[in-house]
Amino acid sequence: MPVPHGEPAIGRRLLRDDVYGRLREAIVGGVLAPGEQLRDAELAAWLGVSRTPVREALLRLAEAGLVVAKPGRSTVVSPLDVRDLRDARDVVAALHEVAVRAAVAGLTAADLDAMSAANDRFRAAVRSGDVEAALRADDELHAVPVAVAANRALAAVLETYTPVLRRAERLRFSTLAGRASVARHDELIGLCAAGDAERAAAVAFDTWHSLPTTEE
Repeated sequence: MPVPHGEPAIGRRLLRDDVYGRLREAIVGGVLAPGEQLRDAELAAWLGVSRTPVREALLRLAEAGLVVAKPGRSTVVSPLDVRDLRDARDVVAALHEVAVRAAVAGLTAADLDAMSAANDRFRAAVRSGDVEAALRADDELHAVPVAVAANRALAAVLETYTPVLRRAERLRFSTLAGRASVARHDELIGLCAAGDAERAAAVAFDTWHSLPTTEE
């Protein structure tokens, strides 16, 4: 679809990360469709910024595999690619495994309560078919051990590659298969509460590694 017109719901004075985040969400949310050509002047006008932060954001998005940049020619939203999804899934699953293993010993009762509350919201969202709410709750749940692990390199890589998996997550959470994630989350929280770092890490890995990478 064409770049949307009108005032976006963000201020005009944006930092580079804000521009990057807005464009990334537009891509993973389908506002900017696979194969769509991206013109930095149009994007800058849409966001109300200069072309420089847009160009920087497009370079970062290319590194994450969300856009394909052809110097001197064009930049387009990346087509949906099974291999890219699988590669991102494998990396994200492995890093969540590492994060949970590192975090278990440091999780507090408040942390576990936060994970349980997020899973309650996730359960309700899946039951009602609210995919966006399910994604938010899922992010909140998995963010707890990532934050407790306090590994900045790990968090940075997850920030780059998790958005690539949004299509796979939407596919899961919009079907009955999403309900299986509720049970996985409950198991993860229970193992974390019991201090079983290895089994909790294995469940975290499986939760992410079982994401579908095709629509079949």
